[in-house]
Amino acid sequence: MDELREEHSGEEGLLAEVTDDKGKISKGYLDKRIKEIKRDAATPRLLKEKGLGEEANMLQQYKKLMDDETEVQFKIKTAKIELEKKVIAQYPKLSIAEIKTLVVEKKWMAAMDQRIRTEMDNISHRLTQRIKELAERYETPMPRMTENVADLEAKVNTHLTKMGFVLK
Repeated sequence: MDELREEHSGEEGLLAEVTDDKGKISKGYLDKRIKEIKRDAATPRLLKEKGLGEEANMLQQYKKLMDDETEVQFKIKTAKIELEKKVIAQYPKLSIAEIKTLVVEKKWMAAMDQRIRTEMDNISHRLTQRIKELAERYETPMPRMTENVADLEAKVNTHLTKMGFVLK
């Protein structure tokens, strides 16, 4: 559906008539446009002139995809409800040891493990950034920096004497 929408929903696209301002296509717009095309289909010449046959096919295809999506979402919802019922039915059958294992090892330890990994990644990232900063700061050796400062100081003094400032 996304692919069809991207490909055919531009100003001149086949889905342009059913696309709203936000780029969404609703089932209501689809049904309305399909009815309009069927009305125009009463005169085959008009259908051919406007090129509505291709648009009708695209709209039918998109509507079928929307119906399929609705059906799949319903099946997923039903499957989740069935799974939840089965899980709830298993609760009374669990022993105390199994409950402790589930809660402590599967839930809490997994959450703690994830938090520790996240914190370690953050620390590693901060250390890497700090090392880069230090490498940039100490990239130039001190003797070379001292030479640069002496050269620059000599240039400044030369400019100052040219401007008439007397150094003491």
